[in-house]
Amino acid sequence: MEVIAVNTSSKQYNVCIGFDILNGLQSMIEGFSPKVSKILIITDDHVAPYYLEEVKKQLSNFDEYIIPSGEQSKSFTYYEKCLVKCFESKLDRNSLIIALGGGVVGDLAGFVAATYMRGIRFVQMPTTLLAHDSAIGGKVAINLPAAKNIVGAFYQPELVLYELNFLQSLPIKEWRSGFAEIIKEALISSKDNISWLMNQIHHLENLDQHVIEKCVLMGIQVKNQIVSKDERESGIRAYLNLGHTLGHAIEAYLGYSKTTHGEAIAFGTLFAVYMSEQLFEVDLSFQELVQWFKQLNYPFYMDLETESIIQLMKQDKKNIDLKINYVLLKDFGKPILCELDEHVIKEQLNRFLTMLTK
Repeated sequence: MEVIAVNTSSKQYNVCIGFDILNGLQSMIEGFSPKVSKILIITDDHVAPYYLEEVKKQLSNFDEYIIPSGEQSKSFTYYEKCLVKCFESKLDRNSLIIALGGGVVGDLAGFVAATYMRGIRFVQMPTTLLAHDSAIGGKVAINLPAAKNIVGAFYQPELVLYELNFLQSLPIKEWRSGFAEIIKEALISSKDNISWLMNQIHHLENLDQHVIEKCVLMGIQVKNQIVSKDERESGIRAYLNLGHTLGHAIEAYLGYSKTTHGEAIAFGTLFAVYMSEQLFEVDLSFQELVQWFKQLNYPFYMDLETESIIQLMKQDKKNIDLKINYVLLKDFGKPILCELDEHVIKEQLNRFLTMLTK
């Protein structure tokens, strides 16, 4: 088991990563102070048939609540349902919520924990590759219909337990989704990291356990280095949004059920690399990345109505006064936050889409 210590201004906690580490869950929880009075496991109807019973075998004095899988559950409706379940389960301020699932479950359950009784403890137990990113750093949130993660809080977990065996049931689409965030973390950290990924990963099926663990560790270490310095996104944490401005706009434009988060982010990352090369006159291996993304079967969204996309970008929570803040790269490992005129972005996006059709 690998252990990464996350040290933010509000809390220190461990991220435990590895294969066959689930049996340590109860002993870890028993080490919490004050002693945990009761546990509520929040999971979804996709994860529950696979792993809920395994987790329950490790615990005592718990209740469970199963939500529908999918981004639509990150809503006020299911937020309220979870809060009602907390009350019905008689959770108190010494209770604990376990978020067993991917990013949707982690974001929703974390926001419930942050607000029930003004805040109770919670544990992140990611079951997807994508959640290696969302489970670290304490961002918890729900969506509005037109804006992703717009209602939320910064609220750190007590523990992240990442049982990598949980990834075995993922469909290939979810591997692509999660791997997009690892690509992002490699690009903002170093040329060595992105070169290693491009040299090692030629497909996402049946990856070696060692390669999986190394990818996850790299991604979490990069995120930890950033969130430990900037917990509340007042500075460098914004760099983790590489690819997300266009990616979130695509999700809202298409509807959250029409694409995965990571696949939209991957396309957004390609655009950020393209725009970085154009605006800063640097070589970021854009054409090689395009071919690599095609090899990994990432979707390319060629039918975007750019004016609608720009309007959705303006609603991104990183923006101030409807001016678009965009994360670009001065070089590998050198991200920068730029305030860009919408006309510049629209022109670059049209060129980008036209070039990809050639």
